[in-house]
Amino acid sequence: MRSGWLRAAVLGANDGILSMASLLIGVAVASEVREPIVLAGIAGLVAGALSMAAGEFVSVSSQSDIEKSDLQREIKELTETPEAELEELAKIYEQRGLDRELSLQVAKQLTAHDALEAHARDELGINEMTQAQPLKAALASGAAFVFGGALPLVTALFAPLEQMIYLQYLFALVFLILLGAVAARAGGSSIPKAVWRIAFWGTIAMGTTALIGYLFGVNVA
Repeated sequence: MRSGWLRAAVLGANDGILSMASLLIGVAVASEVREPIVLAGIAGLVAGALSMAAGEFVSVSSQSDIEKSDLQREIKELTETPEAELEELAKIYEQRGLDRELSLQVAKQLTAHDALEAHARDELGINEMTQAQPLKAALASGAAFVFGGALPLVTALFAPLEQMIYLQYLFALVFLILLGAVAARAGGSSIPKAVWRIAFWGTIAMGTTALIGYLFGVNVA
């Protein structure tokens, strides 16, 4: 199972690219000078990174609280009804293909070694690889947003104003497609499907902000 911080990093980078490019395109449509675009980009980068980190921390912390509650309940059950817990563990192994006698033998040996670890892993699905780590997830998400969001910001700093909107869209789309392909490959899913999905929704997001900037019709000088 993929670790939470890797998922947070991929989502953070993807969100950084898409949200920053969308923001900068919207501002660029309504501006004739570079300064407002860059200022909006810097503000968006800082606010977005902090928002992503805080949101991920709260979300994963909630998951961590649930896991701790489940473990505490399991400790109580192991203390009060050890025989029932042993039987429950044996049934889990039996459902996975072991015969009754072997299932009970495995359950007894694992219980003798570390009963809580056995139940956490095989009953609750909690282990060191999957256990929620709020701080690591928050840092990964925030840093990934900065990395992804920095790409459109660099484009805003150096792209010619006349082609700003088109270059923002083009580069953002390329970055999104590359990230989507890498994420799909790492996750073992369909690369063409992931690329099509991210290209379609990325275009919708950037096109919508461009339309909003155009409808406001404010030229910032």
